[in-house]
Amino acid sequence: MKRFTNLLTVSILFFFGGSQLKSQSQNAQKTSVQSENQISYLFFKINKNGSGLEKISLVENKIVKGKMKSKPVFNEDEVKNGDLLITLSNGRGKEIIRQSIEDPLNPQLESFGDKIERRQLKLNESEFSVRFPYSAEIKSVKIEKITDSKKQLLFTQNF
Repeated sequence: MKRFTNLLTVSILFFFGGSQLKSQSQNAQKTSVQSENQISYLFFKINKNGSGLEKISLVENKIVKGKMKSKPVFNEDEVKNGDLLITLSNGRGKEIIRQSIEDPLNPQLESFGDKIERRQLKLNESEFSVRFPYSAEIKSVKIEKITDSKKQLLFTQNF
């Protein structure tokens, strides 16, 4: 009889203790889901001086509620000469997100008339933004320009 009572006591403790652990893990999952329902925006300005050197500055860092429909995918084969490569890293320098942006100083303009035409503009100043799912792990941003021979570092900043 004493064994039965001990077995019953252990079973009851296990049942109620397990349900408490389960509710704690559900709360932890809800917390992580809430942080995933945010989008981070980085707004930049790029200037080209008279000697052709480009300078990028971070204008604003904004976090808003929302959920991205798709995560940015980086494909190195689609990157062209002049495009910008944005790398977001954690505190140890490990890459978390990588995106490419078409050259903001040489955008293509489409015009519609009798036929569709594309023209390449050459600007000395422009603005661009990067959008990605918010992560508290992201601690730095690096922007490089793709050239024929290598990547040229234009901007780096820690958050």
